[in-house]
Amino acid sequence: MEPELRIFTQPEIMADSLAEEFYRYVNHQFLTKNTLYIALSGGQTPLFFFKNLSDFDQQKKNKVDWKRIHFFWGDERCVPPSHDESNFGSAHNVLFSKINIPEGNIHRIEAENDPAGEVERYSQLMLQLVPSVGGVPVFDWIFLGVGEDGHTASIFPDQIEAITSTKLCKVTTHPETKQKRITLTGTVINMARRITFMATGTEKQEIVRQIINNEPAAKKIPAGRIIPKNGKIDWYLDSKAAELI
Repeated sequence: MEPELRIFTQPEIMADSLAEEFYRYVNHQFLTKNTLYIALSGGQTPLFFFKNLSDFDQQKKNKVDWKRIHFFWGDERCVPPSHDESNFGSAHNVLFSKINIPEGNIHRIEAENDPAGEVERYSQLMLQLVPSVGGVPVFDWIFLGVGEDGHTASIFPDQIEAITSTKLCKVTTHPETKQKRITLTGTVINMARRITFMATGTEKQEIVRQIINNEPAAKKIPAGRIIPKNGKIDWYLDSKAAELI
């Protein structure tokens, strides 16, 4: 399936549009589903999006029944939830602490624990809660970012085997900092009903160009191997990231 591209002049405008789309899409899905299962990404770009969701909710600009959404994460750094680098911590501070959502609907990766043990725990948690097909959880929506090196979630180019792993989660290592990460595998990501990439800034131009144009180089990087089996994929980009497309 060809990706849908949505390009905006500024990151803030992109995030605003994606927040509007979130409310529209989620409420449309609620017409036929009682509960939705969504996996969030980390990094700086999604924080604009999270803040807009929170602002819209507080302003009652849009409404959604948060009790009917269960949130998971695509990856997490192996730090405590209070750490500045925690993906969960960032989302909690900007979004979850400001909306009326049951604590039991937020399923963070407990990455401060033993990574190997947490991979097993989180894998089992997903299988218990998220509807699955063939032993693989099927998320309604997964949000992703992309790094300058083409990594996505915490699947790095030198550990690209995590794309096709039969496991649901893997422990990976950042190639430069050597920080341990826990990530969903490509097996889980590609089963999602909808996948949305977010990318901003000139430093993402080359990677975005390779992936969107389906160039041979894209097959060698994790983000270029995200191809949903049965779902749709879209990209939310600012004009700088999209300049070379």
